Amino acid sequence: MYNILVVDDESGIRLIIKKYAEFEGHTVFEAADGMEAVNMVRNDPNRFDIIIMDIMMPELDGFSAVKEIRKVSQAPVIMLSARGEEYDRIHGFELGVDDYVVKPFSPKELMMRINAIMNRVKPNEEKSSHDIFSAEGLNIDFTSRIVTVDGNRVDLSPKEYDLLFYMVTNKGIALTRDKLISNVWGYDFYGDDRTLDTHIKLLRKSLGDYAKFIVTLRGVGYRFET
Repeated sequence: MYNILVVDDESGIRLIIKKYAEFEGHTVFEAADGMEAVNMVRNDPNRFDIIIMDIMMPELDGFSAVKEIRKVSQAPVIMLSARGEEYDRIHGFELGVDDYVVKPFSPKELMMRINAIMNRVKPNEEKSSHDIFSAEGLNIDFTSRIVTVDGNRVDLSPKEYDLLFYMVTNKGIALTRDKLISNVWGYDFYGDDRTLDTHIKLLRKSLGDYAKFIVTLRGVGYRFET
C-alpha cells in the first residue's frame, strides 16, 4: 500500500480522494496549497510514494509546486485540473508530471491510475544489475534511469522515460498507438491519442539528433530503430 499526498485547496476534493484511497488500504496525507505541499516533501523527501496535485491553488500553484518538489523528490505526480488545454498538459509533462486528470473525475478511475503508475514504478526500483543500451551518441542506463546524449545527461519526465524504455526494449518492432498506450499508460488509461503524441513530441525534443531513431508509421504508430 502507498503513502499518498493529496494537494488541493478544496477540502471536499481531498475528502473524497482520501475516502477512496483509504478504502483500498492506502495512507493519505493532505495539503491545502502548493506551498504546504512543498514544505511537507522538503521535510521528508522519501515519505510519499505518489502525489495528487491540483493546479489552481492559493499561495503556490500546482505547476510551481511540482517544479520545487522535483528538486528533492522523484515521486510520481498526477495533476488535477478543471483546465484541459493542450498547453497546460504539455507544461505539466515537461515538469515531470506522470498523468493528468481533468475535473470532474471519477475517484475510482483515479485509484486505477494510481495503481497503474505504481505498478510500473516499483519493478524498476527493484532492479539490481545494470542494463545499458547504446547507439551512436545515445546511451540509456535502464537500471539508474539515466539517459545521455553525446555525453550530456538528459532530464526526462518519468513518463517520457517509460515510453523510451518500452520502445527501446521493443526496437525494430512496429508498435501501434493502442499498444503503446496500453503498455506505457496501462489498460485502464482513459485519455486519448493526444497524450501519446505529446509525449512523443517531448521525447524527440529531449533526444535531439537521435530523435531520428523514433520513426513515425503513418496510420499505425511508431517504431524505434537505429
